[in-house]
Amino acid sequence: MIQGKWYAPGEDLAEVLPVRRAVFGRGEDPLDAESWNVLVWEDEVPAASGRIWWRDGAYRLGDLCVLPDRRGRKLGDLVLRLLLFKAQSHAAREVRLACSPDCCGFFARLGFLPESVSGQETEMLLEGDRIELDSCKNCRKDNCPNRKN
Repeated sequence: MIQGKWYAPGEDLAEVLPVRRAVFGRGEDPLDAESWNVLVWEDEVPAASGRIWWRDGAYRLGDLCVLPDRRGRKLGDLVLRLLLFKAQSHAAREVRLACSPDCCGFFARLGFLPESVSGQETEMLLEGDRIELDSCKNCRKDNCPNRKN
């Protein structure tokens, strides 16, 4: 079973931090005090997390990660959609993130466009009015029972 939980800015992140440490090799930082964190469990095991915060007129996403042994199960996609839902529900005009070039395709699937490259990071942008969380909208399956005609 898949479950998710939100952690408000300033809440105890004891359940989130082991996932972040396992993937990025670092734990809590000052940004946690202003971020909403989401944690996704798979079969009662913390498996994926990410965070969102407001800065300089835009919502920012960061530290989106999935434990290596839990990858390939669409948990990263779920975390990204949860973060975008949070931004959308707060009338985001822009959602921004910085990622390594090899991750750009993952974010581009949900509409993020590369804006600039600095060193080993690509800054990506999604305009708030382009947030699309309907996974069926671009579905190519003609016989899908969820497709609206």
